[in-house]
Amino acid sequence: MKTINQDNIWSISSFLENKKYNFSKESILHVLPAKDIDEAYKTISKWNNYSPTPLIHLNKLTEKLKFNKIFYKDESNRFNLKSFKALGGAYAVEKVTKGNKDMVVSTATAGNHGRSVAWGSKKLGLKCKIFISEYVSEFRAKVMRSFGADVIRVKGNYDNSLKECIKQSKQNNWQIVQDVAWHDYKLVPKLTMAGYSVMMKEISEQIKDEKISHVILQAGVGGMAAAMVAGIARYLDNVPKIIVVEPESAACVLESIKTGKIEKISIKKESLMGGMSCDEVSLVPWEILKNSTSHCVTVSDNCISKTVKSLANCEFSDEKIVGGECSTPGIISLVGMSKDTKIKKKINLNENSNVLLFGCEGDADEELYQKLLTA
Repeated sequence: MKTINQDNIWSISSFLENKKYNFSKESILHVLPAKDIDEAYKTISKWNNYSPTPLIHLNKLTEKLKFNKIFYKDESNRFNLKSFKALGGAYAVEKVTKGNKDMVVSTATAGNHGRSVAWGSKKLGLKCKIFISEYVSEFRAKVMRSFGADVIRVKGNYDNSLKECIKQSKQNNWQIVQDVAWHDYKLVPKLTMAGYSVMMKEISEQIKDEKISHVILQAGVGGMAAAMVAGIARYLDNVPKIIVVEPESAACVLESIKTGKIEKISIKKESLMGGMSCDEVSLVPWEILKNSTSHCVTVSDNCISKTVKSLANCEFSDEKIVGGECSTPGIISLVGMSKDTKIKKKINLNENSNVLLFGCEGDADEELYQKLLTA
């Protein structure tokens, strides 16, 4: 049987060094201030059923790749919503509505953000309108409806669903709670990112005396990645190599880093990693990522099923891990980079490395998860 080091399927499609890399704690915390990060943790840690999600040591993968440690932040059971997004949308709903029961909340989503917004709205007794594209599975729509949300399906991609959400929200005076920023709409995305930063607070306490040397961050529009960078600036004593990973078909961060400005790309084929299949980086995350990202990598969909199965079959650690499609690119890209001696040397991946990966969702789409598990 082939090992992961021998198997060509474990690979990266592209690798880019950020020529404008400059990690400035002051600049990062100017975009997402420490007080906002602290306030999010203070609020969310008081929610019912709050507890830190596990930081799992991928001991078997560590041994295969010959590193010191590989940590995997397992978000598969965050507030029973099965993704890290439980932290963001629900927190933003709470902050912007401020207890006003007459507000109607709206959002566009590829799935997990909408679930969080619907859950947050239900907790506060608010009406909720969620717009999804034709590519979002009916299973995800059903979960959002189970929280009392009115789910509106829109023809076309995520972009179309967002446009329709904005249009109807303006007509009906609904409060948009979106994780994407645009001109004159930055407060809510910042609140959402502040919610996500709770993960890094937990990690900073879970790693104890270890120092993270490399962190690989999934990017769609960049919200989670930028929030983790802000969390690093707020909570960690050292600055790790910050590597952003994206689907090869939707590398909007990589293309923007390449030119130094936000680039809108054309997605020819939607990635299986639906939550990461985005054509443009969001304004607020870009302000953080443009200089603090040290490297960008992309991966294909080829190894998603294999990675999902390996997580479930205890091939990476002693623990069985439920990781959905968007939890796989960190592992895929790490293995891919490890097989390239030039890249390993360039980013100082070696036997002393402590790598942090994010299992950002579990079986959030149970039907797709089962397909990947049996493919």
